[in-house]
Amino acid sequence: MNKKLILTVVIILAIIAMVVFRLISNKETTKNRVFQYEKEQPVNVQADTVQLKNINAELSYSGTFESNKETKISADIQGKINSVLVDIGSNVKKGQALIQLDNSLLKLQLQAVEIQVEGLEADVKRYTVLTNADAIQGVQLEKAVLGLKSANVQKATLIEQIKKTTIIAPFDGIVTAKLTEEGAFAAPGVPLLQITDISVLKFTVNISENELNKFTENQIYSISADVYPETKLSGKGFMVGSKANIGNSFPIQFFINNTSDLKIKSGMFGKVNLKSNNDEKFIIIQASYILGTTIQPQVYIIKNGKAILQNITISSRVQNKAVVSSGLKEGDIIVTNGYINLFDGANVLIK
Repeated sequence: MNKKLILTVVIILAIIAMVVFRLISNKETTKNRVFQYEKEQPVNVQADTVQLKNINAELSYSGTFESNKETKISADIQGKINSVLVDIGSNVKKGQALIQLDNSLLKLQLQAVEIQVEGLEADVKRYTVLTNADAIQGVQLEKAVLGLKSANVQKATLIEQIKKTTIIAPFDGIVTAKLTEEGAFAAPGVPLLQITDISVLKFTVNISENELNKFTENQIYSISADVYPETKLSGKGFMVGSKANIGNSFPIQFFINNTSDLKIKSGMFGKVNLKSNNDEKFIIIQASYILGTTIQPQVYIIKNGKAILQNITISSRVQNKAVVSSGLKEGDIIVTNGYINLFDGANVLIK
């Protein structure tokens, strides 16, 4: 009995020893696999030298070009479409025929009314002679005159309806959408074509409330398209937003005359650049370089190979840039990228 007990104890102790050994071994393996950061090891960063810049030279605002006039064309009367005279991309002039509806029945009705008008005109002439000779009562002449007036109204109505079977362009422009084909049925309010005028464009930017005073109506501004930066356009401010949009920014709109070849298209992106009227220079940095909080913004500067966390004061913001009034001076080297593992006093290596 004692031998069995001793054997059991030995087995249990052996199992415990194996478990302890395995746990110690796993701990060492895990420790070796985990990255051990050495604070003395230099951190790779990107940096830039602080320079004084003209604040107005930095003022550019992105926006979108839009067509000044665009409309969807529909018929005033219903009818079958006999022919579509234009296609997508066609340049059209004001008054040019775009779509021809079937008007054969209306023309037949017009012929019938014209015959009726001829007969009534003859009746009026005849009744006038007879009335003057007291051969008939004057009431017959009055009825003939009224009948002629009514027939002339019908004739004018049919002429107007026939005119409306030819759908014309309301202004100069380009056909940007074709929504029907020959043989389809046109009805009032159903779009058939879309006409876009890009000879004059609207350019819209959205700015914060602090920058509203930089724009005034009837002022001329320099504008360029992102795809054609070498083409300088003149935009006249015609609307300064009076109500903020969902993003709590205000729209500013300009009128622009397109180039002669109309290469600026509706939907393109561009920039409006403000004129530089101030020679005073400031320290301006990208907002992405700033750490800390809005109450106490900070940046990393590099001195003697070490990163130093520096408190700064921001006087204003211009788009994605910040104007620094204190905490930095010209010539300071500021960290622009590589903040992972970076801390105050860390050794750094500039890439």
